[in-house]
Amino acid sequence: MTNKRRRLVGVVTKDSSEKTVSVKVSRTTVHPLYRKVLRVTDNYLAHDEYGKANVGDEVIIVESRPISKLKRWALEEVVKPAASGYESVPGNIEK
Repeated sequence: MTNKRRRLVGVVTKDSSEKTVSVKVSRTTVHPLYRKVLRVTDNYLAHDEYGKANVGDEVIIVESRPISKLKRWALEEVVKPAASGYESVPGNIEK
C-alpha cells in the first residue's frame, strides 16, 4: 500500500511555539500570460511533536489531518540541520 500524502521541502523560519514550526516553501512557476518564471514562497504551519526542528533547518513536511485552525501539515524529518552561527577564526586566540 502506497502513501499518497503530499510532501514538501522547506526551511524552518520560526520555532517559537511549543509544538509548531513555521516552514517556508519555495517553488517556481510560469506566469500564464507573460511566460516569465516566478519564484513563489508559501508559509505553512507544521506540527513538530518532539521539537526536533530549529530555525534554519531544511525539513520535509507531510499532509495530515487538521490539527488546529491553521495546522494541516506535520514534520516528517529534518533533512539538513542549520549551520552553527559561531565559527572560530584562524589565528584568533581567546584568553
